[in-house]
Amino acid sequence: MAEVMIKTCMYSPCNIRRPQQQHHKHRASLYPVIFSSAVEGLKMRARRSSLSSSSKSEFYGRKQGGFVVGRQGTENRSKSAALGAQMSIAIGKAQRWWEKGLQPNMKEVQGAQDLVDSLFSAGDKLVVVDFFSPGCGGCKALHPKICQLAEMNPDVQFLQVNYEQHKSMCYALNVHVLPFFRFYRGAHGRLCSFSCTNATIKKFKDALAKHSPDRCSLEPPRGLEEKELIALSANKELSFNYTPKPAEQPLAVPAREGIPAEPVLASSHSSSDATLPLPLPLPRPLPLQSTAASKAAQDITDKSLVASGR
Repeated sequence: MAEVMIKTCMYSPCNIRRPQQQHHKHRASLYPVIFSSAVEGLKMRARRSSLSSSSKSEFYGRKQGGFVVGRQGTENRSKSAALGAQMSIAIGKAQRWWEKGLQPNMKEVQGAQDLVDSLFSAGDKLVVVDFFSPGCGGCKALHPKICQLAEMNPDVQFLQVNYEQHKSMCYALNVHVLPFFRFYRGAHGRLCSFSCTNATIKKFKDALAKHSPDRCSLEPPRGLEEKELIALSANKELSFNYTPKPAEQPLAVPAREGIPAEPVLASSHSSSDATLPLPLPLPRPLPLQSTAASKAAQDITDKSLVASGR
């Protein structure tokens, strides 16, 4: 624009007039200086307008292209970051489907020691151990029905084991299929174990109806099997300690007259219930001959005597 104005001024009709050029040479020499100062003024206005527009932008408060901007941008950025954090927290909570609909008799197991303690503290109550995984579609579809059955059976204890968090424990318990369930009760220990889905929920309902009736046992709860406890303690990734039971030693039964002493394995029952050795067998009697055979033998002996002349 400045160049155009300069050119128009240089080639305007006023400059072509020779008398004016001769009388006003000093005025014509001042024209370029005036227009150059006007161009500089236009440039300065353009810079000021650009600075004012950048100050009103949302990035005011940060260093952008060598300019430092004010606080408005930082406040907007902090608000957007807070909203993003809240959205991520809300999404994380929405993905935890296994925490929805939990009943008072449902509990998530925190480790191997927690599982063993929960089985022992349950006493004679029926305990259902539910092995699941957050990424298992069958587990997610079956979870609402399990919660409904837990609400209908408040006397049954439901234990949830997260496969992703306790893989080593699941390997030691030989759990390789999901969803997987195990039923335990008191001194009987493990009653049954199976895998079922939303389509085969009848299997779970039948097992629950079969083992739900109250039972009482005088012996302490058994919980996990001996080999499972040994496998858990052998895994170094699990903070679980277990001392195996000592092997049973044979006990000698007091000898009787004519009967040698025989070893008998020790049992948890009283000494009066110990099995006693059987008595020695009697000698086998000789077989008796039939009457016909005895008569035939007697006739043969008589004929031999007559032939000899006796």
